[in-house]
Amino acid sequence: MGLLARTVAAVHGQRALVPDPRHEIELSAELTERYDRGELAELYSRFQSREGYVDALLRRACLRALARRFGNDITIGCNVSIRHPETIEFGDGVWIGEQTVIHGRFDGQCVIGDGAWIGPHSYMDARDLVIGECVGWGPGAKVLGSMHIGEPVEEPIIRTPLAIAPVRIGAWADIGVNATLLPGVTLGQGCIVGAGAVVSRDVPAFAKVAGVPARVIGRRKPPSGACAPAIAGSADAP
Repeated sequence: MGLLARTVAAVHGQRALVPDPRHEIELSAELTERYDRGELAELYSRFQSREGYVDALLRRACLRALARRFGNDITIGCNVSIRHPETIEFGDGVWIGEQTVIHGRFDGQCVIGDGAWIGPHSYMDARDLVIGECVGWGPGAKVLGSMHIGEPVEEPIIRTPLAIAPVRIGAWADIGVNATLLPGVTLGQGCIVGAGAVVSRDVPAFAKVAGVPARVIGRRKPPSGACAPAIAGSADAP
């Protein structure tokens, strides 16, 4: 007989949002005036790998100065690597775990919605990525938003053009540990992606998917009454 599980209250999903203090916002504004973007990126790297209040404060201050949008009460773990932060929007209450890589593109867009939780060791090809509010992203999960087309065959694949396909994650979705989302997929509101799944096509709202490639294995009953708005383009049909 297996060991019995126990149920405890959620932590991140239930915590109250705390507005950032004035001194932190003013520090970020001061850094913006004193440093150019390259210098700010270098400054961020100085405080990237250490824990503690001061280093976490300075990571946030640098990213607030660099990002397209940076909300309140954001946690940036140690050794989080972010390329092209000027294209990234961080919502309020976002939590990003240690050693996560967010790989943006100079002409791309990435939105991480309010209350999203991004587990440690995650990888995000964030060239055209939108994550809705209150999304749970399991440790080690990955999203690929681009791929080389492989033509012409006379060239090595890595020299062929890159096709960028948008990836959209609906509000309330939950992505399992080590799952992989492939370019061009849309995940509907409130869906669940199982651990280790490889998602190669759209997932309906409130569906449960698992496997390689991922298949629908069940449905969650949508809440009655009004739901939180799903992101544009969410998959609502099987």
